[in-house]
Amino acid sequence: MACSRLMSVPVCLIENDEKGKLHVRKEAKDILDGITEPVVVVSVVGLYRTGKSYLMNRLAGQQSGFALGSTIESKTKGIWMWCVPHPNKKGHTLVLLDTEGLGDVEKKHDTWIFCLAVLLSSTLVYNSLGVIDNTALEKLHYVTELTENIRVKAKVGQHEEESADFMRVFPSFVWAVRDFTLELKRGDKLITSDEYLEGALKPKTGSSPQTAQFNLPRNCLRQFFAVRKCFVFPRPASTQNMRRMEQLTEEELESEFLEQANNFCCYVYNNAEPKTVTGGCTLTGTALGNLAEVYVEAIRSGNVPCLENAVVSLAKIQNVRAVEEALQFYMTEMLGMVQLPVRPEELSDIHTDVEKKAIEVFITMSFNDNDQTYHQELMGKIHNEYQDMCQQNHDASRMQCEEVLREVFDKLEKNISNGSYLKPGGYQQYRDTLRHLTNDYRARTHSQIMSEEVLSTYLRAKEQAGKTILQADQSLSAAEQENEVQRLKNEIMKQRQKGLEEQNQLQEQAFKDMQRTHDEHVKQIIHQMEREQERISRDNERVLEAKLKVKQDREKKRKQKKKSRLMLCLKEYIKSVIPMESVHVWLFRIHCLIPKSL
Repeated sequence: MACSRLMSVPVCLIENDEKGKLHVRKEAKDILDGITEPVVVVSVVGLYRTGKSYLMNRLAGQQSGFALGSTIESKTKGIWMWCVPHPNKKGHTLVLLDTEGLGDVEKKHDTWIFCLAVLLSSTLVYNSLGVIDNTALEKLHYVTELTENIRVKAKVGQHEEESADFMRVFPSFVWAVRDFTLELKRGDKLITSDEYLEGALKPKTGSSPQTAQFNLPRNCLRQFFAVRKCFVFPRPASTQNMRRMEQLTEEELESEFLEQANNFCCYVYNNAEPKTVTGGCTLTGTALGNLAEVYVEAIRSGNVPCLENAVVSLAKIQNVRAVEEALQFYMTEMLGMVQLPVRPEELSDIHTDVEKKAIEVFITMSFNDNDQTYHQELMGKIHNEYQDMCQQNHDASRMQCEEVLREVFDKLEKNISNGSYLKPGGYQQYRDTLRHLTNDYRARTHSQIMSEEVLSTYLRAKEQAGKTILQADQSLSAAEQENEVQRLKNEIMKQRQKGLEEQNQLQEQAFKDMQRTHDEHVKQIIHQMEREQERISRDNERVLEAKLKVKQDREKKRKQKKKSRLMLCLKEYIKSVIPMESVHVWLFRIHCLIPKSL
């Protein structure tokens, strides 16, 4: 079902209930349940009345949708959601989450809203006004509280690589600076908006409480968000026009603002990744809705949301549902494609094709089924359903063969009943009729899998009737009758053998089906593991690159500090042994001699 048909306007995903506690709205959850493709989740956070909703409307490709508001009142309450088809990634849905403005003095749950935006998104947009300075970073104090309000691992004492753990699961970070009026320069050199952000996040050296407080939000952003990006937006329009932003056409917007807005959207479309959780598992809309409920329930219960526990809970919910959905798909497809009775080969081919598609349905919905418990459960249930259908096929074939048999052998039954064969020469007449009707029956049931077994059962039932007719035929000598009795036994044994061969063929086909199912199972597992390993590798590379950059920055500062200490020591020494007028000359020489690597 296309997302554009699902949502023409945003709906509330998470809001406060009558008791003041957060809960997931059923309407939004139902929408997410219907999205079985991967989702790219973009959340926007920031102080209220900073124009967050306008950016999200731009990402949705719409002029309006998320409420903008034109007064000091915050319009967005809780977290609102808008799902649209992804403009660049085919087979993906773009899920936009607009959060209520942070910093509203009448709201007490800003921290949880911020945490949920971080936990649910694959890209987090922080929206602010003016410039990125210490004041702006202090307003982003929520990021410093993440380690207190979010746990990556369930067990205490697993925090040796805490920043790396957070980097693997946290979204990419985009800082959108609105109404930016400064020139992007550092000294006389022009810089990019990304360099502007990284410069603002540069920590101070020192160990004073003031320095620690200054560095705290900067270090958190650097250590928790591996990918960081910055966009600076000039004022979009005049103050008067900004009160009616939803009505403004592109021609009425400032060209510089419009250019930056387009750059922002292109960046998000091209770089925002599908939402994943621990282990590199990509989420569908269904899984995202379940994840939101798991996190909100943890918050409602007074617990700190734990990503490891959430993934365990989500995996169970998703995998149970994945088994149900895949099995239902298999049953529906099989019933729609098979008209019983059919040849075993045809039924097997249909089963193989449908089973493969059912496994794909399962894999799309499931994740973290590392020990293949749920996959095996699905395969077992599909096997049972297939065996039931095979049995139904046998029964349907048997019924059809028995119906044909009654019709074909009706003449023989009537003649036996009225004693037509109890006369001299009657046995030969009986034999000829039986042979002719048997050939007729086989011609009419040659495509049925139970044809020979039904015939074998019928001929065994007629064995005594044949003997009676044989004994009544006075035209045959005792020796001829004895020979005929033996011939009858041989024919019945031969027919029974045909029935057994027929059943053996069915068993061989069943074995082939089981082997083919096993091979497909192994193939799908390997493919799934390869995809998950690729995702984990990409996440690890992203984290390593970010940590390497932090390490390089630290090493650079260490060398600068070492150089400064060395220069200070040399300066003091020179002052003590060289006349003052020569000091500056010696200092210059020494400075030139110090290796650049220090």
